[in-house]
Amino acid sequence: MSRIGRKPINIPAGVTANINGGKVTVKGPLGELLLNIAAPEISVKQQGAQLIVSRVSDTKEIRAKHGLYRALLSNNVNGVVAGFDKFLVVKGVGYKSAVAGDKLTMNIGFSHPVIIDAPKGIKISIVPPAELPQGIKIDSGKEHVIKVSGIDREAVGHVAARIKSSKPVEPYHGYGIHYSTEAVIIKEGKTAGK
Repeated sequence: MSRIGRKPINIPAGVTANINGGKVTVKGPLGELLLNIAAPEISVKQQGAQLIVSRVSDTKEIRAKHGLYRALLSNNVNGVVAGFDKFLVVKGVGYKSAVAGDKLTMNIGFSHPVIIDAPKGIKISIVPPAELPQGIKIDSGKEHVIKVSGIDREAVGHVAARIKSSKPVEPYHGYGIHYSTEAVIIKEGKTAGK
């Protein structure tokens, strides 16, 4: 069996799971998520306070899907309890970002502002320097942090990737947008001849 797929998923207090054929709905304090299992060889059953994902075939493709659907279901359970966050560092002289309603407007060195719409269930905010999580350090004069949060891990990652792709980091000064966990490698610039 898949080492990931065979691990049971613990259901925390306050979370309910409803299994209807290939559809698993998870409800928790932060909301509700639906996982549609497209592989008929994969089944989910509830045993007490645990969800068990199992398979009926040992083909390579089904073994891979076994671990995949178990991980997706675990993400849904964690999402409705705690949610997911992605932090993006915006670095550049004069770069500014503002959030109004569900729109993020960024002035990041182009002749026009870049506008990103947050889909339903996703919240985008600018994090003040005093409220940054431990481990994120910025130069407040040239950098600020955008936070993307929600209960759906895939949607949070997708929106964060869209924001990041709007201004990739250039390698000489590090100006651009990158994840807070990403290591930015700075190249050495040209040096004058002697």
